Amino acid sequence: MKRLLLFAIGLIAAVAAQAQDFNTYFQDSTLRLDYVFCGDAHHQAIYLERAYKTSVWAGRKTNLAEPLLRGNGQVRVCDPETNQVLYSNSFSTLFQEWQSYEEATQVQKAFENCIQVPFPKVPVRIEVELTDNHNVVSSSIKHIIRPDDILICHLNDNAHERRLVHGDGNVQGAIDIVILSDAYAADEKEKFFADAARAAKAMFSHEPFASNADKFNMTAVFAPSQESGVSRPGKGIWHNTAADSHFDTFYMDRYLTSPSMRKIYDHIGTVPFEHIILLVNTPIYGGGGIYNSITIMGSDHPTFKNVLVHEFGHAFGGLGDEYAYGDLEEPMYPADTEPWEPNLTTLVNFDSKWKDLLPAGCPIPTPLDAIEAQDVRRIWHTLTQEQKASLNLKVGVYEGAGYQLKGVYRPVQECRMRINECEEFCPVCSRAIVNMINYYTE
Repeated sequence: MKRLLLFAIGLIAAVAAQAQDFNTYFQDSTLRLDYVFCGDAHHQAIYLERAYKTSVWAGRKTNLAEPLLRGNGQVRVCDPETNQVLYSNSFSTLFQEWQSYEEATQVQKAFENCIQVPFPKVPVRIEVELTDNHNVVSSSIKHIIRPDDILICHLNDNAHERRLVHGDGNVQGAIDIVILSDAYAADEKEKFFADAARAAKAMFSHEPFASNADKFNMTAVFAPSQESGVSRPGKGIWHNTAADSHFDTFYMDRYLTSPSMRKIYDHIGTVPFEHIILLVNTPIYGGGGIYNSITIMGSDHPTFKNVLVHEFGHAFGGLGDEYAYGDLEEPMYPADTEPWEPNLTTLVNFDSKWKDLLPAGCPIPTPLDAIEAQDVRRIWHTLTQEQKASLNLKVGVYEGAGYQLKGVYRPVQECRMRINECEEFCPVCSRAIVNMINYYTE
């Protein structure tokens, strides 16, 4: 009994110490750092543009020093005297994705990126680094932030109308998501708020979000655009919209993104948030999700519900795409490096992935069911519930994922992260999302 009591006291003290660490070093405010990531396929650089003090800190106040996932980049807030890491987070960027395309071998480009950390009480050293697909640092920057610096801009409320579409609005202990409008004209305000409510309903109709719905807030922010509808460069259509979103990113017609991260953050203004969903007014299929950066979604395509949850799986859960469509000239997941995404493996360090979920005697690689010889997407609606469950729940090590037919493996045959027709996450993806929810809230 005495040993149990001492353990409980120690546990309480450890939890208290974590909370005290935040209050020791940080104000209950947010430091927004605007960077430019630039370069080409072979050389990269990071430059600080400006710093802002925004609003209350909506991020985590525990688990401060170590990100749950590695991501393709990390930001650290350090004590410059002791080098102690006071806060750390991971992320990925559109810039790093662009580097994998041929255009990056021909021209240098610059990409905007905004990063939020808790506002320090004392001078701190900010470290930002990007890593390549071998987990080798490709570029980095270190700089000092002094909380009394008069050139840190204090943001004021921008007067955009906002409505809470999910949760109670209490940022403490919750995961705070902003849904921002783009390509909605001023007279389409009510359409946007209805679409935002539909997005919240879609999110929390899927597990494991449904059973954790009380841990989330969603606030819709309406930023009116000068013109209605999204830009489609491939069709010669350019519209003046609040966040400059457009199709044809990297010359792929269905890839919908925004190059204007600073505009997005400016429109959000002082609304406390940890994750962004940019809801774009269009019936055309498209979207994207970048880990700890942004989810972008078209509002009115029939697959809206499933695609939103898929893209949020990328942006929030750090999940990788489980589909494969051919051999890449430059593989995104090289054979000598274990992917950081929790639902992909190259078997370099499979022990760190879902090995514990494999049934006894499961062969690696795991053979596909006979039904997988067919076009499962085309016949999905004809399958029985038992057949769907087998494809979605039978955990193994199935080759073909991360856009590569060979050398990269996924946990199940069909999952929300593989095809739109499969509405459910697999056990591995579900566990990864739950782990992330707990990381933010416990």
